[in-house]
Amino acid sequence: MTFLKNPTKVVLIVAICLTAASCSRLRGLGGVRVGEKTTIDDQIALNRESSEDYNKKSSIWDLFGPGKGETKVQVNRYLWTASLDVLSFLPVQSVDPFTGVIVTGYGTPPGGGRSYRATVHISDPSLDARSLKVALQTSGGRSVSPGTARAVEDAILTRARQLRVRDKRL
Repeated sequence: MTFLKNPTKVVLIVAICLTAASCSRLRGLGGVRVGEKTTIDDQIALNRESSEDYNKKSSIWDLFGPGKGETKVQVNRYLWTASLDVLSFLPVQSVDPFTGVIVTGYGTPPGGGRSYRATVHISDPSLDARSLKVALQTSGGRSVSPGTARAVEDAILTRARQLRVRDKRL
């Protein structure tokens, strides 16, 4: 109890604890320090957390409102299917159709010698190039050239358009 007799020490220790706690919250709230490297997965998570729907507060009463219990998928089905078709040589690690994210493991393309990993983000229900973002990494963890990533995006967009045309004929 001699510790409580000196209020200066108590105030100092409380101030240090509060300062340390506030610094550690920066990382949890999506803060990225200057010069810190982030992966594509981190960037997608930060974008998802900063979206309006993610941070929207809700209560139990929202379940009983009109249309509140329904979940709408905001992903273009042609882009989704085309992404899985074009990147079929890569093993799928995780898929989230509600946020439009496909994460694959490392795999070697047919006729290639280097293995790649892909993260696909489909951000809009429209069949548009702006809706699709593809990030490719080599087995060494390096990003591929922008031209290579663009070629994969173009292949996915072409396949999505083919699927859409095929559905219109039926």
